[in-house]
Amino acid sequence: MGEFNEKKETCGTICLKYLLFTFNCCFWLAGLAVMAVGIWTLALKSDYISLLSSGTYLATAYILVVAGVVVMVTGILGCCATFKERRNLLRLYFILLLIIFLLEIIAGVLAYVYYRQLNTELKENLKDTMTKRYHQPGHEAVTSAVDKLQQEFHCCGSNFSKDWRDSEWIRSGEAGGRVVPDSCCKTVVEGCGGRDHASNIYKVEGGCITKLETFIQEHLRIIGAVGIGIACVQVFGMIFTCCLYKSLTLEHY
Repeated sequence: MGEFNEKKETCGTICLKYLLFTFNCCFWLAGLAVMAVGIWTLALKSDYISLLSSGTYLATAYILVVAGVVVMVTGILGCCATFKERRNLLRLYFILLLIIFLLEIIAGVLAYVYYRQLNTELKENLKDTMTKRYHQPGHEAVTSAVDKLQQEFHCCGSNFSKDWRDSEWIRSGEAGGRVVPDSCCKTVVEGCGGRDHASNIYKVEGGCITKLETFIQEHLRIIGAVGIGIACVQVFGMIFTCCLYKSLTLEHY
């Protein structure tokens, strides 16, 4: 009877080991996905960060990159801990899983909170940013971001094209007779911003606030879903780890 119990416990441990190994392989790939989303945000979608007054959007992306790197390292550690049956490594693995879990929950919550307050932030700050910093010394990133924003989203001004009348650049006379930036034009050529007719600029398509808000909200939904989704999967990894640790402890004694 004792031999049967010992064999049963060993089979249970083997099953747990392979379950945890399979989980770690998937977990490593998930870490790669999390890191990719974070890098995608920073590398390809960061042009508009200079237009935002809050650092929450940027912080969320950095959290995902860090979490993704730690997930990949943890996945490798989990495989080593599983097959070497080292309880101290399993303890470390569990702690890292818990830290990653918290990081991804924080990223998801930050994305959700910022999602809720984004409309207010853009309405309060985007017009000032565009009119006071566009083509001003030391604000080259804002100038580049505004030009890309207006061209990519086919918009002109924060709410309306006439918002550019309040621009310090237009008022200073440095605009060379332009009434809107050239990036407002449907076909961009040097000096085309001197005529603000609807046939020449994005006048009736609306301002940029709504379009930028929609763009960032869609991206925040991706960040939040990735963070919280993988965090939920990690719960199973922590459960498998606890079960394997308990099984190895029983066999040890």
